[in-house]
Amino acid sequence: MATKLQDRAAKLYDADFYAWVEEQAARLRAREFEALDLDNLIEEVEALGRAEKSSMLNNASVIIEHLLKREHSPAPEPRNTWRASVREHRRRLRRDLTPRLRQILAAELPTLYGEIRDDTAALLRDYGEDAAADALPETCPYTLDRITGDWWP
Repeated sequence: MATKLQDRAAKLYDADFYAWVEEQAARLRAREFEALDLDNLIEEVEALGRAEKSSMLNNASVIIEHLLKREHSPAPEPRNTWRASVREHRRRLRRDLTPRLRQILAAELPTLYGEIRDDTAALLRDYGEDAAADALPETCPYTLDRITGDWWP
């Protein structure tokens, strides 16, 4: 019986993902564990975690990029747009940042910063701001508190 239910659930997963989600949630609530599509359920739970991590890293990346541009670019505009973007992405980051995601951000910050620094330097050079690109620090000048808080360069 359980195998038939699991096979049906696996087919539903491929045919109608949203219906599969609803069914799996109902089975979890009813504690019908033998009827769960465990293989796909495990994959989806892992995917949820990856999506949360990706969102966190994306928000942190935008914050770092726009803080670097505000601090180093001589351009008078779009400074206010960068500031608004930092505020928006800080709000998103603070809303989603759990203790575990904060640990991950701290661990990945050096690598993340290197990527953002390279991208920001290329962007500054695209606008003829070579001196600003050359002035970008080699290591991340921003602590997690500066990235997530109200600090401004």
